[in-house]
Amino acid sequence: MLLAIDIGNTNITIGLYEGQSLGPRWRLATNHDRMPDEFGLDLLGLLSHQKIPFTLINNVIIASVVPQLTGKFKEACQKYLNCDPLIVDAGVRTGIRIRYDDPKAVGADRVVDAVAAHQLYGGPACIVDFGTATTFDAISGEGDYLGGAIAPGISVAADALFLRTAKLPRVDFSKPPSVIGKNTAHSLQSGLFNGYIALVEGMVERFRRELGAQMKVIATGGLAELLAPETTAIQIVAPWLTLEGLRLIHEMNRVHQPVLKSNKTRTAALA
Repeated sequence: MLLAIDIGNTNITIGLYEGQSLGPRWRLATNHDRMPDEFGLDLLGLLSHQKIPFTLINNVIIASVVPQLTGKFKEACQKYLNCDPLIVDAGVRTGIRIRYDDPKAVGADRVVDAVAAHQLYGGPACIVDFGTATTFDAISGEGDYLGGAIAPGISVAADALFLRTAKLPRVDFSKPPSVIGKNTAHSLQSGLFNGYIALVEGMVERFRRELGAQMKVIATGGLAELLAPETTAIQIVAPWLTLEGLRLIHEMNRVHQPVLKSNKTRTAALA
């Protein structure tokens, strides 16, 4: 089995693959202060809850945009899963060409999403990722990563309003009763909910002018399923796009990670 781990600034997304089939998946809050042993116990606990022996995990792949946690998760996988994980970085084969001015400056998650979008849906394509930042990534018809745009994420915008104003409250992100809010809470919700839909529609239209009328629009991230039904600009909703990209990259690199300690020895040590 393959364990795919996407370490983001707000959430850590984990998925378990048996072959090409995505099984259990989990989202954890990103916490920079936790130690490798804590992450290792988290992984064991998630697997145990699904009644999956950790000894069935023979490969792990990690994409991370949080350098402080990359090493911690690597150590956790080595110590608790007996696997030396494949880390997505500049030396890993992805099957796409990156046309950014500095290819190393592109976040691993954006590269992984581009791989999945191109292989699963074809191009040209625009990927809209609703994460800590709301990102728009452009993929050519040939599968080249061309670049994109980065805007503040919805939660970041909401927190900024709450922290930088004296009277505006913190509100839940949800669809308000109408676009024109009749109270402060609904006005904030309208600005966030409808404002970000308008942002997506405007950016998609501008991307289409450069990529062509055949451009597909793929939404991913935790809020994709909530926002996609509210606009015709989004054609495909793929909340686990990054996990699929990790699986594909792992297959490209044909890695079978060595067991660092025998399962028998490790089982005895945990008993």
